[in-house]
Amino acid sequence: MAHPAAPPAGPSLVRALGVRALAANVVNNIVGSGIFVLPAAVAAILGPAAAVAYVLCAVMIGLVGLCFAEVGSRVQAAGGPYAYVEAAFGPYVGFLAGLLFWFGSIVASCAAVATVFAASLGALLPAVGGPVAQAALLVALFTVLAAVNVRGVRAGARLMELLTAAKLAPLVLLVLVGLFALRPAHLAWTGMPVLADVGRAALVLIFAFTGVEGALTSSGEVREPARTVPRAVFLGLAAVAVLYAGLQLVSQGVLGPALAATPDAPLAAVAERVLGGPGRTLILVAAAVSTLGFVSGDMLASPRLLFAFGHDGLLPARLGAVHARFRTPHVAIAIHAAACCAAALSGTFRVLAVLSVVATLLIYLACCLAVLELRRRDVRADGAPFRIPGGAAVPLLACAVVLWPLASATATEFLAVAGVLVVASALYVLRRWRVSVAGVVTPGVPPVG
Repeated sequence: MAHPAAPPAGPSLVRALGVRALAANVVNNIVGSGIFVLPAAVAAILGPAAAVAYVLCAVMIGLVGLCFAEVGSRVQAAGGPYAYVEAAFGPYVGFLAGLLFWFGSIVASCAAVATVFAASLGALLPAVGGPVAQAALLVALFTVLAAVNVRGVRAGARLMELLTAAKLAPLVLLVLVGLFALRPAHLAWTGMPVLADVGRAALVLIFAFTGVEGALTSSGEVREPARTVPRAVFLGLAAVAVLYAGLQLVSQGVLGPALAATPDAPLAAVAERVLGGPGRTLILVAAAVSTLGFVSGDMLASPRLLFAFGHDGLLPARLGAVHARFRTPHVAIAIHAAACCAAALSGTFRVLAVLSVVATLLIYLACCLAVLELRRRDVRADGAPFRIPGGAAVPLLACAVVLWPLASATATEFLAVAGVLVVASALYVLRRWRVSVAGVVTPGVPPVG
């Protein structure tokens, strides 16, 4: 890295995450609440030709995933995208990317999904459907998840793996059973799809495929990152692509033209058609479990970004503290849980939601460019790094893929992002000034002058 951090004086994080746990978190971070409405949204644009958009989107995200696989195999520090960008372009650019990622994307999305979980549970259990009960449920949710993750990364990973399996099982069952209820006429193309429609559908899907960057924020606790990160990224993205394509095929084949007319709960409608009333209930339960799994995975991975800021001296050092007994970033976990809970309770996260799309794409762009710089300097972790074949072709193609949807962002969205970057710059300058006044060189923050 440009300014390597000194070894921590206290306890260090435990490298306990292997390929299975990291791949499960990749799947868990990608498969959120959107999968339960996604088939209807794509069918409304392309109808039976929706498979074209899935293939295009899978290729697009695959290019970005390859870049994450390489940078993740070269940088073993906690923080995921922040650590990758910091290693390539220095602490200032890394801090801007990391704070934009945490504030502009992670907190807002986690809070939004948490409210969907509370609403889903309220629909199933009327006793927790009122405003006070919903607020109490959100507080309890983040308190319990924070406590589980403070007790150890293995405990958090086991909970995340369990919830991932629990939310995927009904979806896989729906695909397998639905294959026997397909009507070939519903899958017949009436003509070639218009290229503009394919692009519009792909833009809907590309955001449903995002999430791998969040799973990688726990990279400081991954065993053998040069081997584990690429395998986990590939396994996770492949599993999601197959699942999404299967759900779209079954939904279109079972409901036909009616699919586009069920935007709120298309998978529940498919399950009711195939399995009856219990099938609809099963999918509604799966939606609640899916959102819970997403929030659980976020609580496992995202606090490591705040931990990295504290460890590197870019935010108060207390954020970089490691619990003496459990060896987890307990302060960062508590702060992240509190921020997400506050956003979910206040509802102001809806204003921040507009930031998440542009912020995530900008992080993708920075990580794709980081591949080229890390290669140039031959930065590597604890083994021979994974290297994308084809030289610079894939990273440059990935950059083009990211710039395409970014070009459609509005001036308001870019101004909101610029506001976050200005605040981040002010925090960075303030931190450097405090360090220079104290006369202490902080890891990750270059001395003044």
